[in-house]
Amino acid sequence: MKIPNSNRAVIEPSKLTEYLLNSEHKRGGTKAKLLILFGYSLENWQQLESDIRRFHLGVDANVVKEAAYGVRYEIRANLLTPINRQLFVKTVWQIDKGTDFARLITLVPD
Repeated sequence: MKIPNSNRAVIEPSKLTEYLLNSEHKRGGTKAKLLILFGYSLENWQQLESDIRRFHLGVDANVVKEAAYGVRYEIRANLLTPINRQLFVKTVWQIDKGTDFARLITLVPD
């Protein structure tokens, strides 16, 4: 099943620039180093956003769990990266209670 209302999914720019592409971030640093190796950077963070939307939001998702704050979904699929290589990652999304659209929680190499 696809994530409901995926066309309205939210990917906060700060999630990309301050976390996933920040090699100095305590928890996101290793993710950033890998993404940078595959051609993403702070200067082209919009490309990462576009690729996540293109290669993840169009494929089936698995419902992981219903949490206190909403329903979580996982998507496992490749990204075709700026260096024209595929990178298999998992994205985690949540539809918060009281809303009907998903927001990106994280991206993890898979």
